[in-house]
Parts: sequence; C-alpha cells; structure tokens
Amino acid sequence: MVNAIAWIDEKNKLTIEFNGLEGLKETNPAVDVAGEEITIQSTELLNSETAKITLENSFPLGKEAYLFWGDNKIPIFPRDVVRTDWFDQTYDASDERLGYVYTPAKTSFSVWAPTATTIYLVLQDYRVEMGRKSNGVWHTIVAGNWDRSEYHFVATVNGNEQEVNDPYAKGMTANSGRSVVLDLKATDPSGFRTVSYPKLAKKDAIIYELHIRDATSSADSGVKHKGKFLGLTEKNTTNSEGFSTGLSYIKELGCTHVQLLPIQDFARVDELKPEEGYNWGYDPLFYFVPEGSYSTDASNPFLRINECKQMIQAFHEEELSIILDVVYNHVFVHEDSAFEKLVPGYYFRYQKDGNLSNGSGTGNDIATERKMVRKFILDCIDYWIREYNVDGFRFDLMGAIDVETMKAIRIRCLQEDRPILLLGEGWELNTQLLPHQKATNSQSDQLLEVSFFNDSFRDSIKGNLFEQDAVGYANGNGHYIERLPQLVSGSCLDRFGNKIFSNPLQSVNYVECHDNHTLFDRLTISNPDATEQNRKRMHQLATGLTILSQGVPFLHAGQEFFRTKDGDENSYISGDSINQMDWQQRGKENENIQWVRALISLRKQYSLLRLNSAKEIRHRLHIIHAPNPTFGYMLVGEVEDIAIFVNPTNKTEEIVMPSLGRWEKLVSNLSGGQSPLSSLLQETAEIEAYELSVWKKQRS
Repeated sequence: MVNAIAWIDEKNKLTIEFNGLEGLKETNPAVDVAGEEITIQSTELLNSETAKITLENSFPLGKEAYLFWGDNKIPIFPRDVVRTDWFDQTYDASDERLGYVYTPAKTSFSVWAPTATTIYLVLQDYRVEMGRKSNGVWHTIVAGNWDRSEYHFVATVNGNEQEVNDPYAKGMTANSGRSVVLDLKATDPSGFRTVSYPKLAKKDAIIYELHIRDATSSADSGVKHKGKFLGLTEKNTTNSEGFSTGLSYIKELGCTHVQLLPIQDFARVDELKPEEGYNWGYDPLFYFVPEGSYSTDASNPFLRINECKQMIQAFHEEELSIILDVVYNHVFVHEDSAFEKLVPGYYFRYQKDGNLSNGSGTGNDIATERKMVRKFILDCIDYWIREYNVDGFRFDLMGAIDVETMKAIRIRCLQEDRPILLLGEGWELNTQLLPHQKATNSQSDQLLEVSFFNDSFRDSIKGNLFEQDAVGYANGNGHYIERLPQLVSGSCLDRFGNKIFSNPLQSVNYVECHDNHTLFDRLTISNPDATEQNRKRMHQLATGLTILSQGVPFLHAGQEFFRTKDGDENSYISGDSINQMDWQQRGKENENIQWVRALISLRKQYSLLRLNSAKEIRHRLHIIHAPNPTFGYMLVGEVEDIAIFVNPTNKTEEIVMPSLGRWEKLVSNLSGGQSPLSSLLQETAEIEAYELSVWKKQRS
C-alpha cells in the first residue's frame, strides 16, 4: 500500500481508506502512539477500500502514531476530530496567554497547536524545542533581551514540518515575512496614554467612513505623508485654493467617529512598493499587526506601530473617535494561513461533503463559534482596545459571525469606562451555521447593544442596490413613501409596519459606503435624464434624511462633496486615481459641505434628533399630513418642536405646518449652511422642488 493514512475522525474512531483491505481480513491491526500500544475495541471493514477502527479510549493527540496492519505501517493523523465538541472541550485553552510576553530579562512564547507532534521556536539564530501542555499549548521561555528580534515556529503537523509565523504576532517584517518581538511600551508616542479620548454615547455618534490611503493620496491634499498613517496626523493642511483637507477638514465637518477601512495587516499590496498596488484591506493576514504599506518604512516593525498610534492620538486630540473595520469572517488564503498550518481543519467551517464553507464569498469562512477561534477574536478586540485605544469596531460580514461570539465581544467592551461602538453587516449568508446562530438583522433582538447597517433605509431612499436603474424616495418622485415613517423613526416601531430592530440605535442609516457605486455615480446611472443640478438635489435629500433620521447616521468620506469614482462599482483594487478623495472637488462643492455641516450641527444641538429608545420615539415622533409624495414629520419636545419636510418632486408644493405658532426655518438644502433662514406665523408654507427643510417652534 502506498500513501495510506489512518484518519482520526472522532475521539476514538479511525477511518482507513486504501485499496487492498480484503487481504487484511485475517490479520489484527495494532495502534502505536509514541511506543505505547492503544487498545482496540473493534475493527470493521466497510468495503474493499474503507475500514473503521474503534478504540476503547479517546485518542491521545500530539504524539507520533502509527497503525500496524499486516506488513503495513500506516501513519495516523487527525482529521475531522478537530471539529468535534470533544476536541473543543479537551483542548480548551481559553485562559492561556498566547503569543509572546516580553521583558528586558526574558521573553516567553506560547502557541496553541494540539495536533502538532513537535514545535520549535526559532528566535533569530536560536532554535529551541517547545514543551507541550495537556491543553495543546506549546510554551518556552528564552532568557535575554529580545526586543526587535525576528522569530517563527517550525511545527510538525500531520507528518509535515513547516515554518509558520505566530498568529498572535504583534509586529511583522515587511510583507509579513517574519514575526517580531517588540517592547510595546516603547512604541507609544509621547502622551499617548494620557491624552483624553471622547466618551460619546452611541446616540450621539455620527460615523464617517475613511480609507487611510484615499484620505491624503491626492496631489492636492496638501499633506506631506500622502497615503500614510502620518498623513492623518498633519493639522491645518489645505488644498491649492486654501480649503481645509485631511484631519482638520474631518474635524470641521463635525462627524464624531471616523471608521477606518481595515488597517490590520493585509495581502495584495507590496509593502515595499505600495505605489504599485492598492487594496481596501479585506484580505487579512495578521490581525494584531498594523498594515505596513501605511507606514513610512514598512521594513521597520517598530515604526508602523508607532505611526499608527500617532494617528489615533491625533484623532483623539481633535475629539474624534476611531472605529476599526475588522475582518473576522475569512482569511486571505486558507491553506497559507497560520491557522491552517498549526491546526488543520479547526479554524474554518466545512460543509457536510467535506468542502470548505464559503458564505463569505472569499473561499473560506472562519469558524467563530469554536472556543479557540472565539478566544482569538476576543484577544484581538481586547488588544486593539488596550494597546491602541480604539473606540469601536465595524464587523465585516457580521452575519458570518456567531451570536455568542458577538455577545462575548460586547461583554468585553462593557469593561471600558467609555462606550465602545459595535456595528456590522448583518446579512444572511450561506455559511455553515444555523440561522439562529448567525449575527444577522433577524437576530438583532439577541444583540441589543450591536448596530446593523440598515439596507432597507439604503434601498428605500436611493433604489434597490442590485438593480442599477431602480429608484427610491429621493430620486424616484417619492417612490417608497410608505416606508418613510418606519425609516425616519429608527426602524423600531410596529405601528409603521414590520419593525427591523428593537431600538433605534441598532439602525445604522446610510445611502453610501465604500462598497458599490457612490451615491453620485448611482444617481447618474438611475436618473440619466435629470439635470446635474437636480441629481445633486436628490443627493442632498438622501444625505439629509441619513443625518436627520433616528438611529446612527453613517457617511462615506467625500459623500458630502458628491464623491465620484468615475462609475467604478467595485474599486477595491482600482488604484489611487479612482479612489483618492478629490480635494479640488472639496473646494468646488464647499456650499454643499456647509449644508452637511449645518445638518450635523443641528443633530448635535437638538436631542430630539437622536432619541435613545423606541418608547421615546413612539411618544415624540408624529407624521405630518402633506401632499403626496411630499413627506413630513414632527418631533415634539419639552422646550421646542422640530418639523422636517422633504419634497422629492420637481414641483413646488404647499405644506401645512403641524401646529399654530411661529415656526423658524433652521436649514434648507437650497440655502447651503445658512441658518436661520426665515420665520412664519401663518399655517402654510411652500416647499420647493427637491427641497429638505427643517423648522423649529418654541413651546410657550
């Protein structure tokens, strides 16, 4: 027999597959584990090519093992057993500290690999065999100061010896070449641990989604360190016409939270030649390490950490919170990952036929529901909070993450003395989890402190995402007006139809993000016969409803100045020419920016625009009768009332104010950021074509 293998598929069962089993009927097999014979309970020949062997006791993993049968010496390797509850319980090392622990006198190293038979630590030129604990953790301590030293593991798993980097590595050489030991305290910029960070409640959050490189790569950004972490530390930068750019511009706009597209180490950009490639960052490699292409020197493992911290500190100094976009649903290449090299088959979901689950659409799904995968994710969340002082996490394809892991993340975040925002894509994905286990919109009642991107809001305002010529309320003469009451109320009230969420703060309201067409490009496609001026007004209606509706408003960087990607629907590798923020456009569209600033300021000023619960909204939000498809609603306060009207048509309409008294027009998209605009005592007013206006009346 050639290349025959006995697979451990259950804790005490082996599967042997090879031709020629018939000739072994009269012989007795024997199992040897590191020189010790293991008692066999039964042997069953299923057919001429498959046999099953049942042992009296559980198989002791982590040692060389062979099946002797006739004249054959057959290696025994773990297979499906790693995905059993028995394995998860037996080798639960949730309480272990994995990775390295550095001191100037010594450094300890720990890696979890229950099925490995040997693991060596290679630290610079030093090679030492690691010891194995019963929970599958391999550990060693090396005396001396190993700060900034390269290391990796050499692991023998399933008979193959291969080099593997530490999945818990905190530093890496360029292009994820080698793990690096670092004195992390030394990576802190001056004042990093003492700078005060914002402590905003979720109801006060206004999110601005930003890609590190897009933000400053333009020639007209006025930034020295273009496309780098440091580019977003530079203050008072301007374009060639003197308009603010970069960090100072973001501060002026008024958003409270900057959500960064992935900054954890990712693939497909040569960190030593970043100008030759581009990527959004959804190809994760090492989760504890900042991306090297955003550093001024990717070959310096220390520097990328220091510069990332400098950027976060700069945002905090401007009272801006940082949300990280994190990708725990898949890895770049499953077979090349440290996960698969160390514990084959454990970290990923599989279909019943043995193929990898692929709900993520990337070729693999991380099995977040398993104990040591959940531990990895929790350790990573904990690390970015403690080491980098981040203020929130946006979970890519959150519907591929299990509910219990999301609950555990929330519990960890509650330990902080400031709110840590959690939000994600709660889509239903075809991954190997039962529906009730997935962190999807339909399970939002189990995750009350987690927010979900409200796709109903997006599609109802601008048209179905997957039908490019489809229109919504803002660009379709009031199409879907029947959905507006639910959308502006945070999608959490039964009285307006089937609610989506239990509370308004679970609803992330958006009409544009990094995915798909920008809103401006989408309107060009869906409304080709409209004038550019009218398309911009439709854009204003959509953006205005996003900011003023109950829930958490979310803007894509540049949305406020009609960002375009020249019609590119999926620009994840399209380069700077398509993706960079156009800072010349920022100057040309300054009036619209002032309008968006005015809306943001209004939202901050009036608590009625950011109510905390469904109960409050039920009590205070009332729909105003208006000529169809004009839409209006009123928010009733203790001191003042707020009325909001939207006209999605090309005709002027007459509206009736919701109550008698002096109403003051605070803001209108037709008047830029000027406020207040006018006041009236009469019962009626006019709302012009494609106008959104906000009114206030003081209560007597």
